[in-house]
Formats: sequence, structure tokens, C-alpha cells
Amino acid sequence: MLITIIAAIIITGAVAFLIVKYLPLKLRPIVSIVLLLLAVFLTWKIYDGIMKPINFDKNKKVIYAKVIDKLKMIRDAEIAHKEVTGVYSKSISGLIQFIDTAQLALTNTTTVVEMVNKGTRWQKIMVPVEKRVTDTIGYEPVLDRFTGRDYKNMAKVPGTNKEFSLEIGKVDKFNVQVDVFFAKANKIDVLKGMDASLVKQELEVRTSDEIKGEFISVGSLSEVTTGGNWPPHYDKNDRAKNDK
Repeated sequence: MLITIIAAIIITGAVAFLIVKYLPLKLRPIVSIVLLLLAVFLTWKIYDGIMKPINFDKNKKVIYAKVIDKLKMIRDAEIAHKEVTGVYSKSISGLIQFIDTAQLALTNTTTVVEMVNKGTRWQKIMVPVEKRVTDTIGYEPVLDRFTGRDYKNMAKVPGTNKEFSLEIGKVDKFNVQVDVFFAKANKIDVLKGMDASLVKQELEVRTSDEIKGEFISVGSLSEVTTGGNWPPHYDKNDRAKNDK
């Protein structure tokens, strides 16, 4: 686009030169008006060419923040689900039902000292050994962790008619099979209706301060993580809440 605008400016300048040199005086006012309108048009195109990516980036971050908020909600629900049941849920509808009905155990861990025989059966050597003992002291509804959050609609990708994709699996870590989950939304769905050329660039972005690739996601099916693929500035509000 920028090359086209520059070429148009050069052509306009060349036409203006030819008008001054060769065009009869009586036709110059008409042509001057046409050139003025063309200059206004080119000025608008230059401004639009500068502002379009700026506005795209601004609007993109607003919708991405909403998508990430939903992904964080799915992650929090999955972590709670595993804490209670020992496994991750394979469906978001299952997570919603879990939030509505499940309870989390409240525990208290204390350190106690026990005398342990380090000797033999016939010649005992009693040694004090510290042990950590965890007791359940009560329960709290999982729902309490989602107060004020629209978890009932967490399956829906904001600004679209799509739903988040959710998968679970296992990853081998030091010869131990570890449960993992992976939730994602397609950038194409989220950015639908925006400038096609800028959307194409966004799908190919690889810089560290942007969300890399074609998806906005949390978790992984290839490594043990509950992190998302977004840069830290999308977590700024969470850090502010924790600091209060």
C-alpha cells in the first residue's frame, strides 16, 4: 500500500509539472481542483495506512484480553478439578458442572516429632524424627473460587460463535505419566472482520511480546505446564489484584 501511495504522489507531482508547463491557462483552474481533491485523497490514504495497523493492534489486544480471561478460567477450573478428582476434565461442560457441585478439602499441615528405633530389635536406639502430618479440617465449595466470574459461559470464545477446544492427555516425565490439558481458540475466529492482510501477519507473528502462532492457548499436550502462550503484559491485572 505504501509503495502505491508513493507512486501516486510522484505521478501527481509529474502531472502538476506538465500542467504548469503545457496546459492552457483557461483549463488550469479545473485541473487544479482535480489535483487538490487527489491530494486530499492521498493524504487520507497515508493517514489511513499509518493508523490501520495501530488501530488493529489496539482492537486485537482488547479482544485477546477477553479470550485470555476465559482461558484462565478454564485453567483454574482444571486445576481445581485435578485437585479434587486426581485427573483433568475432558470437557468444559463437565468443568461447569464440577464448579457448581464439587467441594475442596481444607487441610492443615503440622510437624510432629516421633521417636523411631534406629537400632535393632534387641538393642534399641530411639531417635527423634520429624514428620509432617496433614489433616482435613473442613471443606469449601469450588464455586467460591469463581465468585464474580462468568464461568457458565466460559466455553464460548468472546466475539465469536465458536467454543474453545479442550483436550487432555499424558506426558512422560522421568518415566512417570503426568496428566496434561490443552485449551485453545483460533486467532482467525477471534479476528474475523478485521483487515485480512493484518490478520495474515498476525498469524505468522513470532516476536516475544506477542502471542505466537495461529492460536491463543493454555496448557500443552507435549509438556507439563498450566501456562498460557500469551506475553506477561496480559497478566498485569492479575498481578495488581494479588498485590492488594
